[in-house]
Amino acid sequence: QVQLVESGGGLVQAGGSLRLSCAASGRTFMNYAMGWFRQAPGKEREFVTATSRSGGSTAYADSVKGRFTISRDNAKNSVYLQMNSLKPEDTAIYYCAADWAMLPTQLPSMTSETYDYWGRGTQVTVSS
Repeated sequence: QVQLVESGGGLVQAGGSLRLSCAASGRTFMNYAMGWFRQAPGKEREFVTATSRSGGSTAYADSVKGRFTISRDNAKNSVYLQMNSLKPEDTAIYYCAADWAMLPTQLPSMTSETYDYWGRGTQVTVSS
């Protein structure tokens, strides 16, 4: 089992920034690729970004490229999401997820079904 707890959400004006954190406990954190997904009201959950076990490979949704940055600190069992130039359409609950990966540098999955563990989410609201 891997327990994931997100933090850092809140209310921010358009153009502002937020940094989300996800703290992991349980099984060996460095064995898991980590992803961020989000779900807006009335919409399906969507992929935001993910990083490989080593942090050397990342993937981003087109809608956040150039604005969001994922990073991880394996020593602290944590993954982060730096969100800049936020837009009202970024408003959603943001979820952290863990996907067991065999290789440290293999490309992380962008498909939610492959992720084994999920946090409860943190609300991000961007006002216009």
